[in-house]
Amino acid sequence: MGMTMTQKILAAHAGLDHVTAGQLIECELDVVMANDITGPMALPIFRQMADKVFDKDKVVLVPDHFTPNKDIKSAQNARDIQDFSREQGLTHHMVQGKCGVEHAILPERGIVVAGQCIIGADSHTCTYGALGAFGTGVGTTDIAAGMATGQTWFKVPSAIKFVLTGKPGPYISGKDIILHIIGRIGVDGALYKSMEFTGDGVQHLTMDDRFTICNMAIEAGAKNGLFPVDEQTIAYMEEHAPGKEYKVFEADADAEYDEIIEVDLATVRPTVAFPHLPGNAHTIDEIEAEEKIYIDQVVIGSCTNGRMSDMRKAAAILKGREVAPEVRVMVIPATQKIFVQCMEEGLAKIFVEAGCAFNTPGCGACMGGHMGVMCKGEKCVSTSNRNFVGRMGDVDSLIYLASPEVAAASAIAGYIANPEKIGGEQ
Repeated sequence: MGMTMTQKILAAHAGLDHVTAGQLIECELDVVMANDITGPMALPIFRQMADKVFDKDKVVLVPDHFTPNKDIKSAQNARDIQDFSREQGLTHHMVQGKCGVEHAILPERGIVVAGQCIIGADSHTCTYGALGAFGTGVGTTDIAAGMATGQTWFKVPSAIKFVLTGKPGPYISGKDIILHIIGRIGVDGALYKSMEFTGDGVQHLTMDDRFTICNMAIEAGAKNGLFPVDEQTIAYMEEHAPGKEYKVFEADADAEYDEIIEVDLATVRPTVAFPHLPGNAHTIDEIEAEEKIYIDQVVIGSCTNGRMSDMRKAAAILKGREVAPEVRVMVIPATQKIFVQCMEEGLAKIFVEAGCAFNTPGCGACMGGHMGVMCKGEKCVSTSNRNFVGRMGDVDSLIYLASPEVAAASAIAGYIANPEKIGGEQ
C-alpha cells in the first residue's frame, strides 16, 4: 500500500522507506519554534538536557502573544526568550517591533519551506502545510527536547483526502472554505489525522487562502493540514526563500485514506462560525433569514487572516465608509512588513478614516491577552481561529468567526452582514 503525502514526509525524516498509520517513529526536525508564552516554560526543561541547541539555524523563538508587553510578567517572558536567543546565537533572532505573528513571520522570512518537518509550541503550527511541509503543534516538554536533540517522536497519522473542485465565487476566501469544511465534519472530524487537500480547485486558491485553511486544520482535531506543491508554492518560496533547498513530496496513487470528501468550491457561501465552536458554521444566507445579530467589536488580523491579501480585502470594503457608531474595530497586520505595506498602499489611512484602530502585529486580541478583551455580554466578529468560551475575555462574551470581508461588512453595518450586499472593490 502506498503512502500519503504526510506519511512520505515523515518517512523521509525518520530515515525509513515506508511508514504506516499508527506506527511510532522518531524524526529529524528542520524547525523548532516557540513563542513568548510557551518558550519560557520550555527553557528550564531544556537546560536539564543540554547547554546548546542542536542547531542555531533551526530553533526560532518569536515574541508575539503578549507583545507589546502588557504587564511585568509578559515583559519577563519576552526578556527570557530574547536573552536565550542571544545567548545561543540563534540565526533568526526575533525582537518585538522587528518581526510579527509566528505563523506569518516564519513563511515570510523563508524559514519554512516544502518538505520540512516542523514542530511548534503552538497548536496552529499546522499553518505550514500550505507550503507542502509537515507542521504540527506540540507541548513544551517536546519543544525542549526538540531544541536539545533536533528530534521528536510521532505516531504516524492516517489521512482524510479533500478533493477540491470548482472555482470560489466573489467574496469567498480560504476562511469560508475551511469553516464550511469544519462545519461538515465537526471539530473532531479529523482527530489526529492529516487533512490533505487536492483537486483542480486548488489552483484557484492563493497561498494566503492555503495558509488560512491549513491554520485551522487543528480546529477539526487534525494533526496537520497539507497542500501539494504547485507553481504558486514554488513562486512563493522563490520570493521568500531564494536559493533555499526544498523537497517536493507527492502522495502515491494507491495511498490509503480513511475518507475522501469532495468540496465544490463554487457552492461555498460566506460562512460564519457561531459560538462556541469553529464547527458551528452558518452560511450568510441562513444568518440573513434570521433576526440581525448586532455586534460590539470586530477584529481583523491574527495568524489566520492577518496577511496582506486579508488587509486589502477588508480595506476594499471599508474604503470611503465609516464603522457603525457603536462598534469598535481593531485591524492587526500579522507582520511588520505587512504593516509597512499597508501604509505604503494607503490601507492604513483607509482603516483609520473608517474609524478602526490600526495596531502593531501581535496575537493579543485573538487569544484574549490584550488589545481587544471583551466584557460580559459583548459580541465580536473576528477573523481569528477560535471562538471558545472566554477566548477573548469574559466567559459570557460571544465570538463569531468570519472572513475579513464578512468582518469588514459587519463593522460597517453594526451587525453580521453579507459583504455581497455591502459591496466594495473586487
